[in-house]
Amino acid sequence: MKASITSKSSQRRGRSKSDPSNPLSLHAAGLLLEAIYLKAKSLQKLGRLIDAAQECKAILDTVDLVLPQGVPDSLSESKLQETISNTIELLPELWKEAGLYHEAILAYRRALLHVWNLSSDCMARIQKEFAVLLLYGGVEAGAPSLASQGEGSFVPKNNLEEAILLLMILLRKCSLGRIAWDSTILEHLTFALSICGQTQALATQYEEVLPGNFDRADRWYNLALCYSGAGNKKLALNLLEKSLHHIEKPNNVAALLLAAKLSSEEFDTSNNAVQYVHKAIANMKEDSQNMRCVAYHILGTSLGKQARLASQSTQRAFLQREALKSLQDSIILDGEDASTFFDLGVEYAEQRNLTAALDCAKKYLDLTGGSVVQGWRLLGLILSSQQRYSDAENVLNVALEETGAWDQGELLRTKAKLQVTQGNSSEGIKTYMRLLALVQAQRKSFSAGSLKSKVEGGKVSEVEVWQDLAGVYTNLASWHDAEVCLEKARSLKQHSAATWHAEGVLHEARGQIPEASSCFYNGLAIDPEHVPCKVSLGAFLRRSGGDSLPVARSFLTDALRLNPTSHIAWYNLGMVHKLGSRASDAVDCFQTAYILQQSAPVEEFSSLAR
Repeated sequence: MKASITSKSSQRRGRSKSDPSNPLSLHAAGLLLEAIYLKAKSLQKLGRLIDAAQECKAILDTVDLVLPQGVPDSLSESKLQETISNTIELLPELWKEAGLYHEAILAYRRALLHVWNLSSDCMARIQKEFAVLLLYGGVEAGAPSLASQGEGSFVPKNNLEEAILLLMILLRKCSLGRIAWDSTILEHLTFALSICGQTQALATQYEEVLPGNFDRADRWYNLALCYSGAGNKKLALNLLEKSLHHIEKPNNVAALLLAAKLSSEEFDTSNNAVQYVHKAIANMKEDSQNMRCVAYHILGTSLGKQARLASQSTQRAFLQREALKSLQDSIILDGEDASTFFDLGVEYAEQRNLTAALDCAKKYLDLTGGSVVQGWRLLGLILSSQQRYSDAENVLNVALEETGAWDQGELLRTKAKLQVTQGNSSEGIKTYMRLLALVQAQRKSFSAGSLKSKVEGGKVSEVEVWQDLAGVYTNLASWHDAEVCLEKARSLKQHSAATWHAEGVLHEARGQIPEASSCFYNGLAIDPEHVPCKVSLGAFLRRSGGDSLPVARSFLTDALRLNPTSHIAWYNLGMVHKLGSRASDAVDCFQTAYILQQSAPVEEFSSLAR
């Protein structure tokens, strides 16, 4: 057989009469290997999978032994080449059917690493099936042998990397026209890159797909998904607007819901989110329960944001009721969706329905198994709003025990505020120092070019810790320590309304009223909607009396427009009304301030990531 195969790939030479060898013809060798292949197929039909695999392996071992340098091009049109290609495709399938996945992986790698002179389509099928096995087979393949790699070549470290590499090679072949377009390749790559968080790289792959392979509206929608996952929400919304244009697919429910979801995450676009949701609901089929559940959830969170922006109390109350109704409708459709219970709990808490909020928080923790930091924070803040500070601190201690050190930032900050609220400032400072060590370690773990004001994972910035500490030291009349903290905060972020406000509070505590006023104005110059600065200025102008009262009222009413749950703003507005001889309005403000003070959490519920 060896002589018959190799003779085809070399020039014919005269054979000596004394040569005893009498090789098979190439045709006969091909028939012999084809017979073995057909035997393997028959064994497969009989369920003797391992025996069939051994027959296939014997064929490949023979070819490998006869042609150690690989199958030459001269055999590409022969029956022998067809048999070799069929055998290479069949062998890993037999091992998979037999449940021997490690053997299948070795067979795939052998097919890809040896020179078998396979056609482009055959090689593509093998690469795709191997990638599918790596992604969904549930067996860790281990890194390929370094002996088979050239110097400087990339060696995948795990199944996921190897699958992504294979799928990207296949997409490249599609782009070059070497193989026909196969949309399932991109679907598998989408899954692979999504589970490892590489949505930016996935967007690049979608952009490189040749026109005509994708409907352009679908391409824009998929790109929007990628960019939203990568955090570029503005670009994602722009792509969705193109996809939803009246000449494209204006009634695409999935695109409408994604646009609504992205719009609902910002206060200034929450109205657009409501419009997108209503349009999505109008175009849904009657049996689209899951989509309808998502739509009501997004509608509820969007209406809740609109309620906080409402300028009139009647409009705010209406929007709050509609927000609760939408979230409740979502839960009726799917009573096991944890995120809906979380958002409903926050909405109840914002409206100070603390009993209902507590039930939602507990349900959320049950559904998530206590694995999400925000659930513990919600429960702790609700308990603090009920003035059950010890219970709240115990909850946070349990959460800290259940949470990895890298993700404890927000829990530590809430715990520190609880301790300070209870008058245990020394313990609060110790907790802040622990938090400070954590955020500094997180900051140093990133390269200088990738530093952010908010460190991923902790969600608490070092600036915020120094600002909080400045407030604690100010309350303790430790002026020097407070000044040091403010200097640290300003060195990290030069222009910060919160830092100016903390400095203003320090000056006010020391009796330096003009300096305090200047700090509050500077804070508003940086952030015109910074509520603490507005409230502090309103209180300062209220104490000044006389012609300053109308200005004080303006600052305080604007602060309440932005944060209607600020009991300090309500109290100072009541004092303004009292000084202005508007007793009835003053009584209403004082009553509201008292109710809100009795249910004020140690941190605003709006600080919870939603």
